[in-house]
Amino acid sequence: MGSLSEWIQQGWYKGSPWLVPLRPLSALVSFEARRRLQQFRKQRPSPPVPVLVVGNITVGGTGKTPLVIALVKAARSRGLKVAVVSRGFGGKTEQYPQHVSASSDALEVGDEPVLIARRTGAPVVLDPDRRNALDVAIREYAPDLVISDDGLQHYALPRSAEVVVVDGQRGLGNGRCLPEGPLREPATRLKEVDFVISTGGGWTGAYPMIMRPSGMTCLADDRTLSPDDFLRQHPQVHAVAGIGNPKRFFNLLSILGLNATPHVFPDHHAYQPADLAFSDGLPVLMTEKDAVKCAPFSEPHWWFLPVTASLPDGLLDQMIDRALGVDGKEG
Repeated sequence: MGSLSEWIQQGWYKGSPWLVPLRPLSALVSFEARRRLQQFRKQRPSPPVPVLVVGNITVGGTGKTPLVIALVKAARSRGLKVAVVSRGFGGKTEQYPQHVSASSDALEVGDEPVLIARRTGAPVVLDPDRRNALDVAIREYAPDLVISDDGLQHYALPRSAEVVVVDGQRGLGNGRCLPEGPLREPATRLKEVDFVISTGGGWTGAYPMIMRPSGMTCLADDRTLSPDDFLRQHPQVHAVAGIGNPKRFFNLLSILGLNATPHVFPDHHAYQPADLAFSDGLPVLMTEKDAVKCAPFSEPHWWFLPVTASLPDGLLDQMIDRALGVDGKEG
C-alpha cells in the first residue's frame, strides 16, 4: 500500500468518488484564488527589473527546473545578467535569504536551486518571501533579468511575464482545486498567462517541451557514458526517482532500452545511504535532481542521467523578449 500522498494523487488523477464531499472546500479555494488574482491584476505592480515567473497550477513537479535552466542559458548567451529566485522547497534551512552556489548543500537549501546553480552558474537567491528574494538579488547581483523558479501564486512578487508548465501526461487530473483535486488555481488561469508549456505529452494550446537525455554520469568520479555505451555495459539497472512524476523518468529509460527496476521516492526526498542499498550489485541510475543530494555519499556504481529541455525554435527568446518588453506586447 502506498503512502497517503500517493493515495490522494491517485484519486486526483484517476477519479475517486470519496473526493466529492471535499467539493465545498475546493470551491472556497477556487474563490480565494480568483479573488487574489483579481486584486493583483488591479494593482499591476511593476517590477524594478524584468521578472519572468516559471510556475504551474498543479501540486507537484511538472518539469519547471529544466525550463528555468534553459531560459537562464538562453538569456546569458544574449549577454544578459541573470539571477534566479526560488523558495527552495525541500531544504532544511530556516535562515533566509540564502545565496545558493554550485557547492551548496542540497539537503540544506533544496535540490532544485543547487541543480540550477550547477547547470547555469547563475546566482540563486532563496526566500519564502519572493519579493524579498527579488530585492536581494537586485541589490547583490544587479541583474538585467530575474527568473523565478515557481512563485506563480506568490502575488507579492511583481512580474513582467508568466510561463506555466503543465505535465502533458497527467494533465490537470479531475480539474478541481485543492483538496478535491490537484489545482492550486482554477484551470482558467492557463488562459491568462503568457506561455503554456507541456512536458511529456500534447496539450491543446501549449508549446511542447521534450527532455533530451545526454550521457550517463557517474556520481563518484564524473565519468560519462553515452546512452548506447551505458546500455551495452549495464542493460539492467535500479532506477531511482524522487520527482513530481517519476513515470516520466522511467519511461525515458525504457525508450533508451534499459531494463530498469523502478524505485519511487517522494518529491524532494532526503536520501540516506540505506535507501539505495540494493543487494544485487546492479548499477543505480537516478535523476540529476536526486544526484545532487546523493553525491556526498555516492558509490562507484551510482549514475545519473542529465536531461536538457528542448523547445520549438525561437521560443526561449520569445519568453525572454516578453519579459523584457521588447516584443511589442505588454508584460
